Amino acid sequence: MVLGFAMFAIDETDAGSKHQQAKLERELGTTVAPDPRLEAARERGHGAVREAIDDANDVLLRPFADLVDSDNSWVNHGIPALLGLLIYGFGVGMLANMLPEQRKHAGDWRTAG
Repeated sequence: MVLGFAMFAIDETDAGSKHQQAKLERELGTTVAPDPRLEAARERGHGAVREAIDDANDVLLRPFADLVDSDNSWVNHGIPALLGLLIYGFGVGMLANMLPEQRKHAGDWRTAG
């Protein structure tokens, strides 16, 4: 979930950067953005690993996704991610506390009678 949200944040930051570059290009009348061929190659670089992380993130956050309906994409992704981390983190903590503790031995096994 953390990786999925981090990748979303990176994508949103990239989109914001592109928006600002386009605005500067319109105002200045010059090109600020990188070459489109380099940009396309970078986008293809996400690949199967990124897709697998996004798919796992979608499955884990599906119970929380319908709880938020906002026009802001940060809210739509951030609130379910936070809820998922809290709920799943609490659940893992509960499971860890329910595991049996290792027996404590009072003495050396060779001297036990």
